[in-house]
Amino acid sequence: MTTAGSARNAGGANAVPELSTVDHLAQLIAFDTTSARSNLALIDYVERHLARHGVDCRLVANAQGDKANLYATIGPAQRRGVMLSGHTDTVPVAGQTWQYDPYALTACGERLYGRGTADMKGFLASVLAAVPAMAEADLSVPINLAFSYDEEVGCLGVRGLIADMAQYPQRPVACVVGEPTSMRVCCAHKGKLAARVRVRGKACHSGMAPEGVNAIHAAARLIGWIEQAAAGRAKAGPFDERFGIPHTTLQVGTVEGGAALNIVPAHCQFDFEIRNVPAEDPQRILQQFLEFAAALEAELRQGHADACIEVERLSSYPGLSSNQDSALVAFVMALLDDAAIERIGFGTEGGLFQGELGIPTLVCGPGSMAQGHQPDEFVTGEQLERCDAFLQRLIAGLEQPGVGERLADGGVS
Repeated sequence: MTTAGSARNAGGANAVPELSTVDHLAQLIAFDTTSARSNLALIDYVERHLARHGVDCRLVANAQGDKANLYATIGPAQRRGVMLSGHTDTVPVAGQTWQYDPYALTACGERLYGRGTADMKGFLASVLAAVPAMAEADLSVPINLAFSYDEEVGCLGVRGLIADMAQYPQRPVACVVGEPTSMRVCCAHKGKLAARVRVRGKACHSGMAPEGVNAIHAAARLIGWIEQAAAGRAKAGPFDERFGIPHTTLQVGTVEGGAALNIVPAHCQFDFEIRNVPAEDPQRILQQFLEFAAALEAELRQGHADACIEVERLSSYPGLSSNQDSALVAFVMALLDDAAIERIGFGTEGGLFQGELGIPTLVCGPGSMAQGHQPDEFVTGEQLERCDAFLQRLIAGLEQPGVGERLADGGVS
């Protein structure tokens, strides 16, 4: 792996040596960008690094002004380029037992530990280390950088960037989302819809249970519907063999309710999710659930007029479905050491770029999601080296004339 001391030093003997991927990763890990916190310090770091190499960027902030997306163009801005996309936020470390400091990069053998090393600051660090080479290259089409916020809470932040990009005269011709795939190409992932259910019943002493309306019992019936819907899809599909679990899944992740064993509970709340294959519409599943909930609510109101069931949609994002035979997939796979197609069980912002902006998209980045969101999260030096090599080959590939026209056949299915 390239070290800071051996990196390119284009500015002469007195210039500051360029940082390596590991150097940048150490800086990025030091920023606590848990989704509940601001990412502006990290964005400022990226902005200053880009400015040192003559690269301007555009920030698209949230309404509160404490978070921002970043978009930059390196190369001929009048042409449609290739976008490298990643999110800056991470999941919390609360409740996890770490052997290493999650916000200080720690090397142990081949492993580099820290929150976000795999998901997905390793990719961002590799991109930042490649910026000097990008800026010096004679690119035929530009390289666009899109760094977002709040991906981990439902791909929320990138939507402002997508709305902004919709007004750009030249949008990227292709996108690579650098989520961890062990540097293999992923052409598809499931969509997701998350919802929260609140049940209000009527409390009373448990010795007089029939006079109350048990909110937990009602929630259990709703959860049973979700379990049956999941089992039905596991048995009958629809199926999509591109996924390790080839059918739509439903599951309840959290349940809260009740005050004491001797009180019939008046309240219960639970969160559930739908992770759908492209052939199935999660809105249709949600509508079926709402119809069941409405019938149950009418039943509850026979015992208490104020009983109710409320369903709040928390977040959703579409799945990704790209043509495996597209020009983009062929182009990217030619730049990789491993030509295998990866199947992933998690979602990305890729479906939004493809669905909302029509940008052919695939997923490819260093590390494995098996380490993402875990205590002692890590990425290996070998994975970062492979990402560095991929980016250098990408730069060389985008120097070739006519590459933009070849990529224009994105083959979106």
